[in-house]
Amino acid sequence: MSAIPGKRGVARIYHAIGYSFAGLRTAFFGEAAFRQVVLLNGVLVPLAFFVDVSRGERALLVGVCLLALIVELLNSAVEAAIDRISLERHPLSKNAKDMGSAAQLVTLTLITAVWLLVLLG
Repeated sequence: MSAIPGKRGVARIYHAIGYSFAGLRTAFFGEAAFRQVVLLNGVLVPLAFFVDVSRGERALLVGVCLLALIVELLNSAVEAAIDRISLERHPLSKNAKDMGSAAQLVTLTLITAVWLLVLLG
């Protein structure tokens, strides 16, 4: 069963890519935290190509940076879904949003640790 009714094969892939770009646009223009992570990537990803490290280490440095974008997209999606359900304060809504934020904090901590270990190790 197709996730997009009536679309199969290349048409399905084409539409799915369009939805993905729409999600990136929504995140970029609607989420300040996503723009901040994009800015962080705009600094760290090019920097990874100027530091004297192996190809594997460079791939690791870039990969952890991109991971922060993925986690922020998922965090924003959770927040949007919670807000869609209700803007009323509820302990479970708070927990979901706090855990999404915690995931991003762990990711940013991972970025810092990997960069330090690669550059100083």
